[in-house]
Amino acid sequence: MSEGDQIDDSKNEDAPGDESSQVQQEEPEEKIRKRDYIDIRSHPNVMKLLYKQGDQIVLFADKVLKFTGSGKMKYRYLMITDFAVYLIDPATDSLRRRIALAAVEKICVSELTDNFLIVIIPTEYDLLIASARKNEIITAFVEAYEPEVVSSNRFEYNASSDLVKQIEFEQIEGGVKTRILRK
Repeated sequence: MSEGDQIDDSKNEDAPGDESSQVQQEEPEEKIRKRDYIDIRSHPNVMKLLYKQGDQIVLFADKVLKFTGSGKMKYRYLMITDFAVYLIDPATDSLRRRIALAAVEKICVSELTDNFLIVIIPTEYDLLIASARKNEIITAFVEAYEPEVVSSNRFEYNASSDLVKQIEFEQIEGGVKTRILRK
């Protein structure tokens, strides 16, 4: 990757208390540079992986909470590039999953103000994650590949190759109640 394709760590458009509209007025390349919240240049193994895979532009990079098929939660670095989605183990900087953007059918989000999103991948199991930067993740997906984005308060997803789960969102006093159920 050339230095012009790299992104730097500075502003979070979704973070509470960030009232700045400066990001909206900048050139698109400046916005791209603003979406690296893990400073990928400081992760040589990740950089080597990107070079090896041929990715040129990182549209988004941040630590997210990934939900496994068994219901466990694990922190992962989520990176969206011009070709793929990467899940990286932050403790070892090792690749845990690579999803080609062409394999992504749609992104599912609730109609409420929660942090969950589901990446639907028909050829393999789906990806359920939570991030305070949900809107930036969706923006990066749309810039990279333009998948369908679906809003509803109830979704089914393939938590693993042989397990379908349903996630429901409900507005309650003081927030959003999220339930993940086995089908």
